[in-house]
Amino acid sequence: MILLSVESSCDETSVSIIKDGNNILSNVVLSQIDVHKQYGGVVPEIASREHIKGITMVFEEAIEKAGIAKEEIELVAVTMGPGLIGSLLVGINAAKAFAFANGIEIMGVHHIAGHIYANAISEELEFPLICLVVSGGHTELILMKEHYDFVKLGETTDDAIGEAYDKVARTVGLGYPGGPIVDRLAFEGNPTYKMPNIKLGDNYNFSFSGIKSHVINLVHNATQRNEEINIPDLCASFQETVTDVLVYKSIKAIKEYNVKMFMIAGGVAANKGLRKKISEQITSVRVVVPEFKYCTDNAAMIGIAGYYQYQKRKTDDDMSLNGKSRLDLV
Repeated sequence: MILLSVESSCDETSVSIIKDGNNILSNVVLSQIDVHKQYGGVVPEIASREHIKGITMVFEEAIEKAGIAKEEIELVAVTMGPGLIGSLLVGINAAKAFAFANGIEIMGVHHIAGHIYANAISEELEFPLICLVVSGGHTELILMKEHYDFVKLGETTDDAIGEAYDKVARTVGLGYPGGPIVDRLAFEGNPTYKMPNIKLGDNYNFSFSGIKSHVINLVHNATQRNEEINIPDLCASFQETVTDVLVYKSIKAIKEYNVKMFMIAGGVAANKGLRKKISEQITSVRVVVPEFKYCTDNAAMIGIAGYYQYQKRKTDDDMSLNGKSRLDLV
């Protein structure tokens, strides 16, 4: 099967062509980071306009790089959510138009399912497994007993981990996107600043609002007293605390559900501090992490998820284009 997939949930416009589940023939990603950097974050309306400007070019480049004819494509998969509604609509409408014009079946894919299945691009999944989803908008522990079977064990009760990283970076003037900068500086400092306990007791939920506010107050109070903040040490202290709770609850879930594999997914899966702690502390099961290029939003992950979703025939015809089209929300 040759599948075309589309991802446009935030500020990356991406189209991928995949053959037989995980043979990636092309994966074109047009990033808007430079556009939004001047605003310190993604501006939804601008993101939508940038998607409109680039999506036709991305479609054409992906098909050209794959070296296939449009007639060979058997299925279109597109991110249906969650994400910025304007950005999503650009990708959805482009995917629907392409599918309709070429008489191809179309299917909607959940964005987080895509992140999870980024791990299947280079590795065969072994069930049951635990996946830690860490991104700008999500922090979740997911149990999977088979393909496309997701059980949410816990999630953030307030801010996502990626959002907390970006807020800490903004507080100390590190720029956008802040997460990778905090991660880099954490390796240059020492965790000398006291941070609050954020383990939330004996459950699988997370909370990062408190530690985010703690850092803001710490910096504000130091400024009031004309004290200098050691930014690498602050980054190290923050990263040590948040990665500790992520790994602690992951290990707890691994033991309780007696799984065979542990994975991470989402943009924060690229965090080197988190990867280091996982490699050091999670040794009882097989650990899989996605390649760095598949951690951030891309259409290849949507295509892989779409392939397995299609195999499971999880469908919803409420959003059909024609008699044979299917769109699905997980």
